[in-house]
Amino acid sequence: MGRGDIKSRRGKIANKSYGVRRLRKIKKRVRIEEKIAAGKKK
Repeated sequence: MGRGDIKSRRGKIANKSYGVRRLRKIKKRVRIEEKIAAGKKK
């Protein structure tokens, strides 16, 4: 279990991949209603 182990978190970081052990950060999505409201303000 180390850098060479692709299933471990360290291995995923070394391999530059994602999965169950290493999740991506979720970007906060802008709601459609907020986009419409921002467009009307201008």
